[in-house]
Amino acid sequence: MEKNRERKGFVPRLFTPRNTARDIFRPAPRAASGSGFWRWGNDNLYPYALSLMYRRATIHRRIVNDKADYIAGKGFTHDEGLPGLAAFIRHVNRDGETLRQVLRKLALDRVLFGNAFVEVVTDAEASFLALFHQDASRCRLACDGSHVLLHQDWSRYDADEARSLPLWPLTETGADGKLHAVIHYSDYEPMFGHYGVPSYIAGMNVSAIAYKTDCWNISRLDNSFQLSGVMMLDGGVDNEEQAEELVRRAERKFAGKPGQVMFMIKDCEAGDSSRYIPIASSNEGDWRDLHEQATSDIVVAHSWFRSLSGLDYGSGFDSERILHEYEVALNTVILSAQEELLDPLKALMGQVLREECGSLSVVNRPPTRSKPLYMKVWEARRADGLDYDPEDEQEQLFVAQITKYAMRNID
Repeated sequence: MEKNRERKGFVPRLFTPRNTARDIFRPAPRAASGSGFWRWGNDNLYPYALSLMYRRATIHRRIVNDKADYIAGKGFTHDEGLPGLAAFIRHVNRDGETLRQVLRKLALDRVLFGNAFVEVVTDAEASFLALFHQDASRCRLACDGSHVLLHQDWSRYDADEARSLPLWPLTETGADGKLHAVIHYSDYEPMFGHYGVPSYIAGMNVSAIAYKTDCWNISRLDNSFQLSGVMMLDGGVDNEEQAEELVRRAERKFAGKPGQVMFMIKDCEAGDSSRYIPIASSNEGDWRDLHEQATSDIVVAHSWFRSLSGLDYGSGFDSERILHEYEVALNTVILSAQEELLDPLKALMGQVLREECGSLSVVNRPPTRSKPLYMKVWEARRADGLDYDPEDEQEQLFVAQITKYAMRNID
């Protein structure tokens, strides 16, 4: 926040106090019917599949969480003299959530699903504004193109239980007498006109590979890394149905897990020919290489960086590499995502709060605290979201100067 703006007589521009919600929004023509909606995936359960993979694949989950955290940032900064905006940032809904908490949920949905939904609530006089995150997996677009349908469980959909909300800037009066609308964020994808597609879509298969290699290692651990084998037992069955049932039971219990034993029963003419046949496997290196390749492909599919997801910490903590990759991520992924999420919200806040909210921006901080030596102190303070004054003589110094002075004192 620049101190010198106050000294130069900076006054934030206020919107006319005569603005009402009707000046900002448009009434929706009618409520949507719960029977007509666009399916999200062939079976309308695609978000459920994405959520399941998110909960199972460790590396995939880490990257999604990290990207959402970086996009949500460490807070907000804005020009001075905006009390309404400052209060709104601290409290955006009746649940006591901050703007950053809502932005974090929106960022997570945007990264995970390629779509995000936020509900906007105000009144006819536009005397207040509230923002509520809506779980993207619960939302479907109505066929009328102007509404969103919300349902708790789309695998057991009941039209009578669905809730309809208009797409912003359309509004409808809810049971509480307030005006409601929904903002829909979506990642553009050719041939997909209703829902966005997550950026990592090409990495779905490799995420499944990483998950399955983890399962394979868990299975080996459960069986104490014992070799698989076949146990041949003398015996007999009365009919073919009993034989098929034995085979099915054996497959359900043992097949596909290393370190397990497959029991086989056969009739022998004389003597006991029971024996155990171990199955040695020398493909451990192949499984390890497969897991490493899948990990690299997941990072690429996410358009992300290994050092920002903790994948290379075991080989040493290279702060220079982390800072470099953070700068690339900031300018290629993070800033653009923040702008797309905040722009419609800033427009709403400016109209309802009647304050100029264009100065609102996310505070971005790298995972390490190092600053380039050529950066001035006031630039470094601004990057950290602290008060700064470009005209202060002390803050005109370069980081290299104060670093050199500090090192001299230490010596």
